[in-house]
Amino acid sequence: MAQAAKGGGAKGDEFQPHPVKEQLPGVLYCLSSSPTWPEGILLGFQHYLVMLGSIVLISSVLVPFMGGGNVEKAEMIQTLLFAGAINTLLQTLFGTRLPVVVGPSYAFLIPAISTTFSRSLSIYADPHQRFKQSMRVMQGSVIVASTLQIILGFFGLWRIFARFLSPLSAVPLVTLTGLGLSAIGFPNLIKCVEIGLPALVILIILSQYIPQMMKSKGADRFAIIFTIIIVWAIAEILTAAGAYNGRSPKTQLSCRTDRSGLISAAPWLRVPYPFQWGRPSFNAGDVFVTLAASVVAIIESTGTFIAAARYGSATHIPPSVLSRGVGWLGIGTLVDGFLGTGVGSTASVENAGLLGLTKVGSRRVVQIAAGFMLFFSILGKFGAFLASIPLPIVAALYCVLFGYVVSVGFGFLQFCNLNSFRTLFILGFSIFMGLSVSQYFIQDIFLFGHGPVHTGSTTFNNIVQVIFSSAPTVALIVAYFLDSTVAYRHGSTHRDSGRHWWEKFRNFNQDNRSEEFYALPLNLNRFFPSF
Repeated sequence: MAQAAKGGGAKGDEFQPHPVKEQLPGVLYCLSSSPTWPEGILLGFQHYLVMLGSIVLISSVLVPFMGGGNVEKAEMIQTLLFAGAINTLLQTLFGTRLPVVVGPSYAFLIPAISTTFSRSLSIYADPHQRFKQSMRVMQGSVIVASTLQIILGFFGLWRIFARFLSPLSAVPLVTLTGLGLSAIGFPNLIKCVEIGLPALVILIILSQYIPQMMKSKGADRFAIIFTIIIVWAIAEILTAAGAYNGRSPKTQLSCRTDRSGLISAAPWLRVPYPFQWGRPSFNAGDVFVTLAASVVAIIESTGTFIAAARYGSATHIPPSVLSRGVGWLGIGTLVDGFLGTGVGSTASVENAGLLGLTKVGSRRVVQIAAGFMLFFSILGKFGAFLASIPLPIVAALYCVLFGYVVSVGFGFLQFCNLNSFRTLFILGFSIFMGLSVSQYFIQDIFLFGHGPVHTGSTTFNNIVQVIFSSAPTVALIVAYFLDSTVAYRHGSTHRDSGRHWWEKFRNFNQDNRSEEFYALPLNLNRFFPSF
């Protein structure tokens, strides 16, 4: 090695490490550029299909607990789409301005399910009435929870936190933002291996092998659409041929294409409106649990924002912009509360992964996706047709898309000193604890029907359950604390954590590129100088 270094030239360059890149190279369209309109429309439709999977999955879990059937499920899907369209436009226009789709957060499932089992709702014998009352309680809780996000964001409190976030702390956060939802990937794929596994294989072939073999410039960008069309057609053929006749009801529900019940239940035309389920009600215990879920949504959205900035070939997000995004996330959660979605909002992890798959980080493409969300939320039958895509197909897509978010998290290691024992300890310990602690809290629910913390206060139990069931939240708490305390005053700590690489982005006007990527439209920065 010493001789090669002395020799220089081409031979010596072979042993040089890859240079650090503040912006990800190889992106076809960055944050502020746009593809042609036909291509942009197809890419936007692809984003719509990807986020639709989470909406259907959350509705499928939550509605039966609330007492609803296919009609209520179709209405909830429409409401989530409508709210998602509004919140995505708000985030891309006035929030971080990153190409992120804003959709429902899994963190709100625990408070929502806990609400449905409360004694106050057990008095309703009629399932539809219990569904409406459950929605009213969640409406009130989500509305109150949104105020915390608004305060943390618009008052600059999240900016203070972000100023001390280093690349070393960001690695566990972003990585586990992708890994934290792994339970909805392969476990759902395997529920119907006949269509789930082919979907995974076809997606990998179309996105990774075909472009290299044929030197095609479009197969990888539209691999999601092609995969869904091919495998959905296979599923239709298998269903029509009677391949699933006589199988268990669970298998038929996962595999058959005529078991969703959404198309017949959805109305042709329906516009979700504020307080459609009735006047919201407020319960202190439910509110506190939902507040904990809103904090988890902020942390997970922060990881998604950082990943989306990287795949959009933008520079690191200035803390003020990140705080602004959290504030508008709170506005989005408030919209959720008014419309009655049953859950709050977060930045969609799977759509951030789609930015990496397509190599298109354009803001306009995501805004087009919001247009599709708005269109299909109003025209219920058309939206229900697409929402009836078998879940194993969607799970196969997630296996790849979540992987892209995991890998971009590892990408921030280039800013850190991996020859430092301090770095290695913080990195390994925080990732392991994030996975281990969250798994411990989640598995207890499946084994015993409750979390490991079961004191006399149900509210306290649920708050702890919400926070520690989130792998990125646990990982960030551990990494952020250790990075801020372990040998913090040592001379090399600043550089080992990679803080010097992000120093130039601590203030919005410190780097000229921040203006290009994150400035508000219509010269609104004059009115919000700190945001």
